[in-house]
Amino acid sequence: MTPPSGEPRPASKTHTAASATMLLMASSLFSGVLALIRIKYVNYLFGAGVAQDAYRAAFTLPDLINYFLIGGAASISLITVLNRYREADDDAGADRALSVILTTMLVVLGAGVLLGEIFAPQYVWLANKGFRGDDMRIALCASLTRIILPAQLFFFIGSVMSSRLQVRKIFLYQAFTPLIYNCGIIAGAIFLHARYGIYSLAWGVLAGVIVGSALLNSLGAFRTGLHFTPRVDFNAPAFREWLKLSLPLMVGVSLVMFDGIFLKYFASLQVGGITLISNAKDLFNAPFNIIGPAAGAASLPFFASLFQQQREYDFSASVGRSVSRLFAVGLLVSAWMLALAPWLMDLFRGGKFNRADTAGMTKLFMILAVTLAVWAVQGIYARAFYAASDTLTPAITGTVIVLLSVPLYWGLFHNLGLTGLAIASDIGILAQTVALAILLHRKRLVSLAHIEYAELGRALLAALIAFIAAWGLVRAIPPVSTHPGDVLVIAAGSIAWLIAAGVMLLVTRSKLPAQILRRKTA
Repeated sequence: MTPPSGEPRPASKTHTAASATMLLMASSLFSGVLALIRIKYVNYLFGAGVAQDAYRAAFTLPDLINYFLIGGAASISLITVLNRYREADDDAGADRALSVILTTMLVVLGAGVLLGEIFAPQYVWLANKGFRGDDMRIALCASLTRIILPAQLFFFIGSVMSSRLQVRKIFLYQAFTPLIYNCGIIAGAIFLHARYGIYSLAWGVLAGVIVGSALLNSLGAFRTGLHFTPRVDFNAPAFREWLKLSLPLMVGVSLVMFDGIFLKYFASLQVGGITLISNAKDLFNAPFNIIGPAAGAASLPFFASLFQQQREYDFSASVGRSVSRLFAVGLLVSAWMLALAPWLMDLFRGGKFNRADTAGMTKLFMILAVTLAVWAVQGIYARAFYAASDTLTPAITGTVIVLLSVPLYWGLFHNLGLTGLAIASDIGILAQTVALAILLHRKRLVSLAHIEYAELGRALLAALIAFIAAWGLVRAIPPVSTHPGDVLVIAAGSIAWLIAAGVMLLVTRSKLPAQILRRKTA
């Protein structure tokens, strides 16, 4: 469709749900590689000890301020608002709405960041049980927190600008955001660690968010013709509409967010505990970040469009297909992760990160890897609610799950240590995902009948056979003690996993291989 006369042409071609998903998955893949390099290098430099524990814990307060002041997902509710203007062909109204929401919330968020800067030491003491009584650890974590806190302002700017692009089905700028973020941290570690130590990572975070989120997405938004007019107005209809959608996200809580808070709170009781559990989560998230959030981010505008067009059946069927495919892929990837975990984790050994650290991280990683598919699809179910302009239900559900999970994390940690925390994380996310699926069905938004159960059964069978094939082969190989040896074992196991999974999917006549190939073609 040719833009009307005088309207700037889009800065990038628009995407279908499939092509957008593939673009963001490719971005996540490259970003994931950079994240692995980041984890390896940070572990090498700082190991599992006081310094990296403090750095990991320093993200908690900035993330909380982001979560409670802008719902932790500014783009999710803003996409719904902007999409309504888009459907009405009112780009000028959309720009006015974006301007007032961005400017007004920057004032609110700025006040929150300022309070965070002032009370950072008190929060660090409260949120990390193991830091209490150790003034040095509290001071270090508070200083790192104060460097990272302003990044939330720039993250919010990037999220708002990204919403405008997503509504126009433009995902190119969003695809580069995580790449630049990871590059910022790596660059900080390389060029500044000798002089600033662990502080080099915090400065890298801040630079990565400013450039990768705020500047890049703003450039894309202005290239699509955004007319931005700063305006602070708490009574503006657009702001009140956005606030109504976002308020449940601000006052409600979600285990996706609080899982990390619970893990750090208890893990802080063990020196290096925060580093080990956070490393395990990050490495578990590497494949999850490719198959989960990428598909979820790409799907939200399409889900919202279907719902606003009152195509209820298509909406339900689309969500059901997305969930089924993601869950199937998650099962297969979990099998690969579990079979090859010891060798995968050993790649991150080196420097100050020793064999004992690696062994502890491997155990936690394997426990978390069991629920990869569940973590992937919970984001799709949550976005189905958001697309239907219902942010209250997932907020209430998440709050209830979090409250019920507190004794679960406490009990399992005090009985099983870090292992218990990983188990609690698995149980909690399973409960949240099942609850969201049932509530969507009861509200007649997404029918459970649209889940492709036969396909999931084929994927589960293929995952089991692939796990056995990979596990059996790698354990028949003589033990290795070097990283090149790890790579060879991983390569051999991956080939066995791929062949076994592929054969089983073909034998059972699964549609998954054809669906993946179609997406690659798209």
